[in-house]
Amino acid sequence: MEPEISNQSLFFLIIFVIVPLALSYYYQLGVSKNVIWSTVRGTVQLFAIGYILTFLFDLPARYGIPFMLTVMIIIATFHARQKGKDLPYVGFILFGGLLAIEVGVLSLWLLFDMIQFRPSEVIPMSGMVIGNSMTAMGLALERMKTEFKENNGRLLASLSLGAEPKQASHLIVQNTLHASLIPNVDRLKTIGLVQLPGMMTGLILGGVSPVMAIKYQLVISLSIFSSVSLSAMFITLCMYRYFFNKNKQLLQTDEEIRSSRS
Repeated sequence: MEPEISNQSLFFLIIFVIVPLALSYYYQLGVSKNVIWSTVRGTVQLFAIGYILTFLFDLPARYGIPFMLTVMIIIATFHARQKGKDLPYVGFILFGGLLAIEVGVLSLWLLFDMIQFRPSEVIPMSGMVIGNSMTAMGLALERMKTEFKENNGRLLASLSLGAEPKQASHLIVQNTLHASLIPNVDRLKTIGLVQLPGMMTGLILGGVSPVMAIKYQLVISLSIFSSVSLSAMFITLCMYRYFFNKNKQLLQTDEEIRSSRS
């Protein structure tokens, strides 16, 4: 028998919203509207995706899986792009990177018989990989822009001494990758100790044995670790060069970056 939460019980989740809402109002944080809007939007989105997944799960795998993965990658590209919208071609590069990583991870899952090519398995697990890769790429873009602004003087000095853009940017690339990867490394180190991961918890609640739930959790956790690492490296190594023009000069404003490839 599947575990079930009644609609009446679900209604009382509003308590978890009232607490931060009250604190926001009391301390005049100015985020009350955002709390309400985010709660309503998230609830609607989750129910909507629930009905969509129910429909997709009934479709043949060769139709439902490519359709949903394409939608996921497009949406992830749009959101990650906001972190580097001034950079040329960032949307195309993000889409290509997310697509390549998802295809690679999914191919390994299927090749080594970790999951079956069924919508109920591929879509939820791929969603976790795409979502975490999107976050890693967004963080990398944001950190890289900050690093270029903060190290403007050092970069100009390196270039004036004859350094190539790749050499001048080495420390920035290193710092960006470090900042993007450390949270994921820390999360992997404490997995199962500080908290039981979401997928494992869901499977146990669904009646799967703890040992089998751990196996699935290892598959997704290590897949996410790899995809996040590759995502951060890919977007950083692809995009740092767009902070320089064709004459290997540093572009110091967003306007210069936007017009550099026009």
